[in-house]
Amino acid sequence: MELDEKRTPVVFKALCDENRVRILKYLMGGEKCACKLLDDLNIAQSTLSHHMKVLTDSGLVIGRKEGKWMHYSISSGGIDIAIGYLNALKENGCTCNNKSCCEK
Repeated sequence: MELDEKRTPVVFKALCDENRVRILKYLMGGEKCACKLLDDLNIAQSTLSHHMKVLTDSGLVIGRKEGKWMHYSISSGGIDIAIGYLNALKENGCTCNNKSCCEK
């Protein structure tokens, strides 16, 4: 997999906040209603909304509407993409034209 210069930062932005990591850990137990996330994580609705937008925009989380509530779960496809980006970094190493920078 090749690093996508526009998409890669979106994925890793989602992972660089403690609250979003807490949400992901919570979702590891399976799909959760937003109402349950609000209660169990003790955060405001506006805060949850912001974090869920970042997580869904990254593709790491998917949401589905049921009645008036959103239900969220981890997207295995999104996780595979994030893993692919990390593997691309690991496997490809230096991509600059001047390989001498990487020989140090």
